[in-house]
Amino acid sequence: MKKSEKVKEILAILDTLYPAPPIPLHHSDPYTLLIAVLLSAQCTDERVNKVTPALFKAADNPRAMSRLRVETIQKHIQSCGLAPRKAKAIHELSHILLEEHDGAVPADFDALEALPGVGHKTASVVMAQAFGIPAFPVDTHIHRCAYRWNLSSGKNVEQTERDLKRLIPMERWNTCHLQIIFFGREYCPARGHSIDDCPICSRFARKGLTR
Repeated sequence: MKKSEKVKEILAILDTLYPAPPIPLHHSDPYTLLIAVLLSAQCTDERVNKVTPALFKAADNPRAMSRLRVETIQKHIQSCGLAPRKAKAIHELSHILLEEHDGAVPADFDALEALPGVGHKTASVVMAQAFGIPAFPVDTHIHRCAYRWNLSSGKNVEQTERDLKRLIPMERWNTCHLQIIFFGREYCPARGHSIDDCPICSRFARKGLTR
């Protein structure tokens, strides 16, 4: 089977299972999404969604957040991990948004990635989910699934992103990356994975894959 045909069948399976995947991180606008995605680094979405209600009650915009002390922000996000670093980044990027972007989150990759604590993946999530601009953020679930399905070599997330962008139509990127995240959590986990029970791996697992 040609890889293009395999991708078409994988997309059909994902569409059946997750026709309208929700955005996993709770947010109300681009700014709160940006903060939530930043917090999700080395932390589960579930944990982030537990801490952001109190944080956003205290400050849900750059001006209010910049007025909080770093220690106060850190107290709100302590259970997320890397709290000191994240709190400092949130405080600093809020000031930068006020000073350089009139308090708005920029819909621009370079401008986003220039913000403290914001890497390419975070910028890609914001561009895709806040602004609807085609992007393909690659997290551990997507990286794992792309390797198992032999859609990428698995060398690194950068290569995985390039491979998936080449194989999947651009108009599908913003939905497809969410579909694969949900699929990876439900059917294709890192541990306890059964190839035979996985709707995609049972048909398209790379040769030699045992789990």
